[in-house]
Amino acid sequence: MGRPGAAERARTLAYGVADGVLAVPGVPYAPVTAHVTDENGRPLLLIPANSPVAVALQGEQDLPATLRISDVAPVALPDRVRGRAWLHGWLTEIPAEGRRDAALILSRLHPRSELLDLAGNKEWTVLALEVAEVEIDDPWGTATLEPEEYEAAAPDPFVAIEAGILEHLDEAHRPELAALVGDRVGDQAGTRIGTGGPAPVIRPLALDSYGMWLRCTYAARPAAGEPFDLRVVFPEPVRDLHTLRCVYRRMLAPQAS
Repeated sequence: MGRPGAAERARTLAYGVADGVLAVPGVPYAPVTAHVTDENGRPLLLIPANSPVAVALQGEQDLPATLRISDVAPVALPDRVRGRAWLHGWLTEIPAEGRRDAALILSRLHPRSELLDLAGNKEWTVLALEVAEVEIDDPWGTATLEPEEYEAAAPDPFVAIEAGILEHLDEAHRPELAALVGDRVGDQAGTRIGTGGPAPVIRPLALDSYGMWLRCTYAARPAAGEPFDLRVVFPEPVRDLHTLRCVYRRMLAPQAS
């Protein structure tokens, strides 16, 4: 299989790198200061204690809510939204005795001063979303997932470091990426790239353990066509940084020679 499944993509979108907004019926939308998922995919949300959502939870056991997530490419590109997810479920407040553990989980991805002594901090609180249904919309299409399917999956192994890898590729390896597209993509881009005139600019858009998405733009010839995205699949899925480096060397080194 040359692409991640829907449940893995959902877990990746929900991991905590992409921005999130909480939607609760009858309550103004609340941007989430920071969020992560625990090992079972349950979102933990850091928000001000005086936010409308936190206030609405006072005196309530839980509230129906949706965590809306928008995944934006780390490389500065037009139309940078790469995917969206909607996690529907029931919102609860983490009790004071559980906030230290929640703060430790949050701090692994978001080392923020607000997480220090969170158990005794009256200005901030942590909410948890018990997921009942997940929807995603990304380049592979749309999908609706049951909570068991979502929980059983794992996020992409490179989700936390993807941004740095893509920024490095964009800054240091654009010529190799352009050569890689010309040599490997074939008919998908050949008719457009081989039409004569300046070659398109190729920039990295997304990375996962199965391959990467590249954005192809005719910056010097806008009339040549709209930007389009190309998928380059790795020879086999990679699960660690060492193997990823080896794959990149094999793919890009011939282009640099």
